[in-house]
Amino acid sequence: MGFLKRTHKKFEYKPRYYKGEGNPFKIEHKLDQFRSTTGKNKNLKTKFSDAFDDLKNSDKSVNKTLLIIISILVLIFLYIIDFDLSIFKGN
Repeated sequence: MGFLKRTHKKFEYKPRYYKGEGNPFKIEHKLDQFRSTTGKNKNLKTKFSDAFDDLKNSDKSVNKTLLIIISILVLIFLYIIDFDLSIFKGN
C-alpha cells in the first residue's frame, strides 16, 4: 500500500446562488481573451512564434507610448544619480 498514490476525491459542487456562465472557480486573467500566447497552444515553439508575431504586428501607438515612458524614467534616474552630461562634450 505504500507504493500506491492516493487519489483526490472529486465532488460535483454547484454554487447555490451563482447565475453566471461557466465555472465560477476557474481562475483566469481578464485580459487572457486578448492574448494569443495563452490558451490552447501548449508547446514552447508555438508560444514563441505567437509572441514573435505579436511583437511584429503590434500597435505602433503602444510602442511609441512605451518608448516615451522608458525615456522619461531614464532621465529621472539620471537626474537622481546626478549624472553629468559634460563628459560627452568635446574639448
